[in-house]
Amino acid sequence: SLRGLLQYFFEIPDQTVIFRWWKISLRSEYRSTKPGEAKESHEEFLDNSHLQVQIALIFGARILDYVFNLCEGKFDFLERLSDKLLLNIISYLDLEDIARLSQTSRRFAQLCTSDKLWETIVQSACDTVTPDMRALAEDIGWRQMFFTNKLQLQRQLRKRRQRQGSQRNSTF
Repeated sequence: SLRGLLQYFFEIPDQTVIFRWWKISLRSEYRSTKPGEAKESHEEFLDNSHLQVQIALIFGARILDYVFNLCEGKFDFLERLSDKLLLNIISYLDLEDIARLSQTSRRFAQLCTSDKLWETIVQSACDTVTPDMRALAEDIGWRQMFFTNKLQLQRQLRKRRQRQGSQRNSTF
């Protein structure tokens, strides 16, 4: 629209909450409009219902809840860890715990079903991972590979070798 576009910036460094806004417009009447800023301590933010309503309207209730938790000193340290580190930790859990963890958040669902995790689990469960097993895992996925019983796995590996053998013979 010709009236302009409002831009917002929200940050929570250390013990403060900073909320900035500014208008972007081509119209000359808005050129002298200066950006606004609300900068408050965590305690002040928890008491400022007007700023809380603005945050909820602009960024959503989920973000407001997250900010409340930060201001009250409630941190989710697991969410701050890297995927690589979390995958390493998860690989030590029992299968039931991995299944339960996968239901706690979208991020943990992705990590608990990831090929990287299940490759690690398969490697720790098996004495050796042969090139044929690795190739089969690329086809069906490491998780599926883990849950496939040994007889089925041997059958699938045999079929895969036969397919590759027939493909080689047909290319000559």
